[in-house]
Amino acid sequence: MQSVTSAETLVVQTVGLTKVFKDFWWRAKVVAVRNLNLQIHPGEVFGLLGPNGSGKSTTIKILLGLLHPTKGRVAVFGRPPTDVAIKARIGYLPEESYLYRFLNARETLDFYGRLFRQGRAERRRRMEKLLEMVGLQHAARRPVGVYSKGMARLIGLAQALINDPDLLILDEPTAGLDPLGTRLVKNLIRDLSRRGKTVLLSSHLLADVEDVCDRLCILYGGEQRALGGTRELLSLQGLTQITSEQLSERTVREVGDLIRRLENKNVVKVSAPADRLEDFFLRIVRQAQADRLTASGVAAQGRLPDFLAAGADGSGREVIDRLLRASDEPAAELSDDVETAAKRPADQPRTEVLQELVEAGFGDAQAPAAAEPAEPFAPQVDRELIDTLLEKPLPPGERSDA
Repeated sequence: MQSVTSAETLVVQTVGLTKVFKDFWWRAKVVAVRNLNLQIHPGEVFGLLGPNGSGKSTTIKILLGLLHPTKGRVAVFGRPPTDVAIKARIGYLPEESYLYRFLNARETLDFYGRLFRQGRAERRRRMEKLLEMVGLQHAARRPVGVYSKGMARLIGLAQALINDPDLLILDEPTAGLDPLGTRLVKNLIRDLSRRGKTVLLSSHLLADVEDVCDRLCILYGGEQRALGGTRELLSLQGLTQITSEQLSERTVREVGDLIRRLENKNVVKVSAPADRLEDFFLRIVRQAQADRLTASGVAAQGRLPDFLAAGADGSGREVIDRLLRASDEPAAELSDDVETAAKRPADQPRTEVLQELVEAGFGDAQAPAAAEPAEPFAPQVDRELIDTLLEKPLPPGERSDA
């Protein structure tokens, strides 16, 4: 990566960013962020680390335009964070999963898809792909209010990707996830980076950041304490590590003698490399799945959806252009609705609305009816009543009083 990068090519840039929270009398009370300078490049996974109260969430809220900086400059895609035009290019998973608890998973994703003016067919295609990716197809009809914290994090991650963002901001994405969900999120971040997406990751779990981040910044008390490449910051200077197949004690002694004789250096430590607990755990779980053992909760996750296209420069433009066109053509859409309504008889029901009610009540027609047991409090649709409404109504004089 080039050392000199123009501001136009940076996804995120802050210069002297400072945020001071003041009390009722407008006196400086807390300095949350102090003189922060960041540059995040396209396709980069950038980690923002620090203990509680270090300014991570405040920095993220400023980048999202939710807070205004006290001093300094901030640019996202070369524009101020408050610019509405860049909102469609950002996906955000907050630290807490703020979801409508009475909507199920499909209704939740459909709601966010509508916010980006996605067509009905495109919304459904993305919904199914994302549900498959996070392994929640079997729980798609449950209200998200009854989800576990880990399941809520996964559906929150799916909503952050519904608009195919160029910049994905994740605040504690693996909080509440088991090792399977954690590995899913880390693999997803790597895949998004390979496809040209930019990811800003804030987490307390240092091992997760170490596994996926290209560069990282450590904050303490709102100040930047370390900044650089992950390998560069974590490498231990002055030591050399050699890994080979298992050696006998005699060979180890002879190698040590050779090092002392040729290099005048001492062997600091000789040990067998250990496996990571996460990798060991996942191997055990995969073996259990191969043995066809069943478990409740999240099902096996799928691959990254194909609509999350490669490239970080144009995938969000289609949504932006659609939003701009919609704001310029309200009269044409209104005239179409008026004309359609004029042609419809007064007593004729809106069949397309009723059809959506049928689909919402019975789920996808392609899914088998016995794929998932009915929820105890799930709303039931009276199919006979719907069929009656879909039929052509009788003339007023022939209607029964019943």
